[in-house]
Amino acid sequence: MSATEAEGGLTGRTVGEIGTLRSSAKRRGAVTGAIAAEWHKLRTVRSTAAISAVIGVGFVLCLLWSLYAVRYWDGLSTAERAKLNVAPPTQFLVALLPLCGVVLGALTLTSEYATGMIRMSLAAHPRRLPLLGAKALTASGLIGVAGLVSLTAALLAGRAIAGGRPMPGFDGPLAEHLANAAAVAVTAAALTLMTLGLAVLLRSTAATITVGLGLLFVAPPLTRLLPAPWDDRIWRLQPGGFPNDIAPVPGSSPIADGLSAPVAAALLAGYVVVMLGAGAWAFARRDA
Repeated sequence: MSATEAEGGLTGRTVGEIGTLRSSAKRRGAVTGAIAAEWHKLRTVRSTAAISAVIGVGFVLCLLWSLYAVRYWDGLSTAERAKLNVAPPTQFLVALLPLCGVVLGALTLTSEYATGMIRMSLAAHPRRLPLLGAKALTASGLIGVAGLVSLTAALLAGRAIAGGRPMPGFDGPLAEHLANAAAVAVTAAALTLMTLGLAVLLRSTAATITVGLGLLFVAPPLTRLLPAPWDDRIWRLQPGGFPNDIAPVPGSSPIADGLSAPVAAALLAGYVVVMLGAGAWAFARRDA
């Protein structure tokens, strides 16, 4: 091969590599732009402000509970304290964060179908899967971060209010309490992703929120009506109890025949993959 041919071949390969790099950079820019656009939507819509307000109210309720629990503890005798089982200072946020995750996961997509904004979103970002990924990342990230921050703040405030009192649910290693808070926040983020997948399939705000909250709050007590041993088996497979399986609150009563932490985490990840994957499949193939 002559020097000219070698130079031409090298130039051709270089041009091809540059084209590939430009295409890759363009794709990264499109994904980054989609994430920025979805984050802007979340910051500007009223539903996000309402969900943030609910989390804020939950934090205030946690503070009030801590104050009440400490006052109640101080009025007990030593024998009464030994029998007392106190709920942790984060109990209200633990109940509210999954609800917020379901609502935000539904509204992230169904509100655009209701108003027709989904067509504008697809016109700006024609690649559907990156668009859905941007919605999933921003919605779950918001719930996860807000949940972790509020839970940590409520936990630290509750322990400060307790002031070293040996109250079950308040005392114990801080690292274990923080691990439980992280498990609750991650589960809330996972529920957001699962509901987003459900929203793609149903395309209705009312239907998605109804089904999501039904699975979260109505299905668990209904499983107790099943004959043994199926009641316990199905009960353990529901995501609402996964945080205590993954990282239980220090001093809490262990769940009989509960799932191990790796199994609970794997099931939670599996639920997200199945539901969000089904939504992604439908989103890529159905008309807007």
